[in-house]
Amino acid sequence: MRMHRSTAAAGFLLLAGIGAAAAQDVIIEPEQETVIREYVKKQPLASVKIPGVELNIGSALPETVELHEVPDVKYRYVVVDNRTVVVDPGTRKIIKIIE
Repeated sequence: MRMHRSTAAAGFLLLAGIGAAAAQDVIIEPEQETVIREYVKKQPLASVKIPGVELNIGSALPETVELHEVPDVKYRYVVVDNRTVVVDPGTRKIIKIIE
């Protein structure tokens, strides 16, 4: 009986881990990326520096960084080191860096 429980528990944890990993991969549709790129060109922002934060997909931006809205897109953006950084506003994690 213990063998069945531990096997079932291991299977469940494996599936839960796969689900969590998939949830971290945010894919911006090409149409949304185009909307973001065009909006950023029309509404340029001053570039900011964020000491101590590496610009990598999945890195979280501090609460002190102001995120800017793009109409009709659920993500926000900020310009850091002259690069447009697309951020999930709920987690503040970087999901795309547009050069």
